[in-house]
Amino acid sequence: MTPEIWPQPDGAPVSCREKLRMLAENHAELDQTMRDAFEDAVLMGVDPGGMRRILVEMVESLKSPLKAAE
Repeated sequence: MTPEIWPQPDGAPVSCREKLRMLAENHAELDQTMRDAFEDAVLMGVDPGGMRRILVEMVESLKSPLKAAE
């Protein structure tokens, strides 16, 4: 499910329609890619809980492209 609000650093929601469209598209693509990777891993014998932890670790290791944001 796509988030209803995409928060900016100051807490205000992103309101630009083009940005919202792109964010929704990226969300849908990432959702499908993660589902595919998860399903493939489980079908190849990876523990579902272990795969979830791997995916969470990937997200937690993301660095902001904006130096001031971190």
